[in-house]
Amino acid sequence: MTDTPNTEAKPSAPEKDHGVLYIGMDLGTSRTSVSASNGVRETVHSVVGYPKDVVSRKLLKKDVLFGTEAIEKRLSLKMYKPLEKGVLKYTGDANHDAEAKQNLKAAEDLIGEAIRLARPRKDELVYCVIGCPAEASMKNREAIIEAARAHVDSVMLCSEPFAVAYGLDWLEDVLVIDIGAGTTDLCRMHGTMPEDADQVTFDVAGDAVDHELDRQIEQSCPGAQRTVQMVKEIKERYGFVGDASERAKVKLPVNGKPTEFDLTDQIKAACAVLIDPILSGIDKLVSTFDPEFQQKLKNRVLLAGGGSLLKGLDSAIEAAMHDRLGGGKVLRIEEPIYGGANGALKIAHDMPADYWEQLK
Repeated sequence: MTDTPNTEAKPSAPEKDHGVLYIGMDLGTSRTSVSASNGVRETVHSVVGYPKDVVSRKLLKKDVLFGTEAIEKRLSLKMYKPLEKGVLKYTGDANHDAEAKQNLKAAEDLIGEAIRLARPRKDELVYCVIGCPAEASMKNREAIIEAARAHVDSVMLCSEPFAVAYGLDWLEDVLVIDIGAGTTDLCRMHGTMPEDADQVTFDVAGDAVDHELDRQIEQSCPGAQRTVQMVKEIKERYGFVGDASERAKVKLPVNGKPTEFDLTDQIKAACAVLIDPILSGIDKLVSTFDPEFQQKLKNRVLLAGGGSLLKGLDSAIEAAMHDRLGGGKVLRIEEPIYGGANGALKIAHDMPADYWEQLK
């Protein structure tokens, strides 16, 4: 997929003397992060909650809650995760399908919250570049544009791994692996805009690790009670690939009583589900690259996204590449949470003013 810019947001023409706030947004299944030209950087869990009834509305004194606040108050809320596997849950006709309409509203509200967190001034135009999965369908790309339209003056999309590479100025002979919650995206760069053949997306990512860890706990810890959020927090605290640096001893309730379980082996097995799909993606992108440049590509593999924070993942991928491809070098970027948003912001800055005008 090429990184084709998309359509406008607000229909009214801007006044020429207004300033512009550029925003890079990484719209993720688990987290949405923004980097803005005013120096603001923020991240929010990609969950939206609406009061269930008049009692919850009276209690909360809000019509909509986001992120951590929504998670903490979820018993009073109807919760929505508007993104799944890296794209919007917008598969129906929003004019006739109530669930599709609500998911689109939740997506609009989430994007609006992310824009608000960037603190635009009232007199500023908002130009936004949004990162999405490398192989997102045209329908889903259009749905993201539709969700952003109410909050920005002009918007374009790019693939998440391309944004990471662009932000770091690694635009030649580099392979980016961006591990999110819903998808893992791979993109090879060779000095031009990436094409379809340069990108791979698959849905084995952070959520898949969570599901496997939950299955492992179900099988090995009789009676252990947990929620999806509890499992995710266990993974984020103890997650690792390879050899454990510490035992993962976790207390989970059994019939209401906190009970300690050693989940080290279960966490190791769950996190390992990432390795084979990533290696298959690397195999595909390396083997179809120009033979003279394959070694350079293997030695410049960048690991990004929230999933890259798993301890030992970079070393495990590097070891697997040595066995299957005869070598390679994997580097974890310094700011995995903001890598995509930082790159999207840089793209926004580098787009000529007349280009943004055309998108309005």
